[in-house]
This record gives sequence, C-alpha cells and structure tokens, in this order.
Amino acid sequence: MATENQIQLALNAAVLKLLRPLCRLLLRHHVPFAAFEELAKHTYVQVALDDFGIPGRKPTLSRASILTGLTRKDVTRLAADTAPERAASDEAYNRAARVLTGWARDADFHDAEGRPMALDPVEGPKSFAQLVRRHSGDMPARAVLDELLRVGSVREREDRRLELVTAGYVPRSGETEKMGILGADVADLIATIDHNLQHADTDPRYQRKVMYLNYPADQLPAFRKLSSAQAQALLEKLDQWLAEHGAKPGDDLPDPAMRVGLGIYYFEEPMAPTPGKED
Repeated sequence: MATENQIQLALNAAVLKLLRPLCRLLLRHHVPFAAFEELAKHTYVQVALDDFGIPGRKPTLSRASILTGLTRKDVTRLAADTAPERAASDEAYNRAARVLTGWARDADFHDAEGRPMALDPVEGPKSFAQLVRRHSGDMPARAVLDELLRVGSVREREDRRLELVTAGYVPRSGETEKMGILGADVADLIATIDHNLQHADTDPRYQRKVMYLNYPADQLPAFRKLSSAQAQALLEKLDQWLAEHGAKPGDDLPDPAMRVGLGIYYFEEPMAPTPGKED
C-alpha cells in the first residue's frame, strides 16, 4: 500500500508530464503564465463548488477557499463567472455529429440498397433540411450544411444534391474547432483515469494502449495506415451497436440520460538519445 507521500510524489510527476505538451501548445499560441494561472484558479473554484460539497449542504465560498487555498476574495470573484465553455463546445460538436450519424444510420434517408442517399438541400420528406430537423432539433439547416461542407464531411454534386462523404465530424481546418476537441477529448481521458484510480476494483473503465520503444522509423507509415483502418472499423462497429440500442428518432429522452463513448488516438515521438552514446 502506497503512503500518502508516495502518492503525492507520483501525482506531482504525472502532472509535470501532462503539463509539458499543454505548456508547449500554450506558448505556441502566446498564452502567458498569468493567463494560464487565472484559468487554473477559475477551474479550481468551480470544481470545489461543484464536486466537493458536503452531502446535504449547499456549497459555500468559505469551504471552497479552504479546499483550493485561494483567498475568499478570489473565490468570490471566480465563483461569479460560471463560464459554460464546455457545454457550448460539446453542443456545437454534437449537433453536427448527430446529423452525420443520423444520415448514416436512419433508414428513412437510405436508398434501396441501404446506403445513405443523396439528399435535396431544401424542404421535403427526403431532404437535408428534414434530416437536420429530425436529428438536430431547431438548428438552421443552412448553418449545419455550411459547417459540414467546410470540414469535408458532405459534398455538393453537380446536380446540387448533397452526398455524405464520411459519417465522422472532424474539422479539417479552423483551429477554434480543434481546440474544442482538445479540451473535450483530453478531459474525457483524464476523467476515465481518475475514475479508475477510485473504482478500478469495482467498476473499471477501459483504458489501454499498445506501445513499443526503439521502433524503426521506416515502419511507421505502414503502422499508421494499419492502425487507422483498424481503429476506424472498430469505432464504426461500436457506433452501430450504440445506434441500435439507444433512443431512436422521435423517442423520449431516457431518464437518466448518459453521455457515453470510446476514444482511440495515435502517438509517436523520437526516442531520447541514450546518455553517453556517441553518434
């Protein structure tokens, strides 16, 4: 059993490691430490108030001050800024993703062979506007179409009908959208690791990776291609299962409603030179 001091040292080492790529990104985008410090203070206060209250009692600024080590003045100022950044980012992402998934899975928008059909962009029972209305609520169809055309998930044919290119919503350009994905995906991974630190014996969540050291660089293009194809096939299979077992278009939302998914990512970096080894 690890001591509290050993856990603290291990946590410090882990934080230093995960902060390194984050600080690299922040410096590349000219974000000074003072701005990062303010964001960290804001998050400390919000998490203390939202997640560390005493059961049956209303969260207090005094308790948040004690937990975070910040002054009550700072806590009062930061608590007033609720800043729903994540909710807005997730909603924008989910709107576009739901339309693409609906197009790929909803039989009402498939041809006789069961493939996603080309759609007329304007009103009609088999139109893109109807697809958006069914799978993205009151979002303007034109706004959704412009976004999906921009990222390359949809293309407009010569006859002006719309064709599905890919059922995945991944921005190909535009750093704003990619920053949103950075926040959401990294937050999900850290939340999964945190859950497993607390509940690995009773309710573990899947979190694994495959990694080799000192691997020949000339083999990486083949592995990138293989891993991309295999990962895409797995995600499409899981997406199909979720679509079959989840709420269908027009159904009432389940209670409780959950957000669920599985993420896969690729990584590579040069090995650090061996100390004392000459070229």
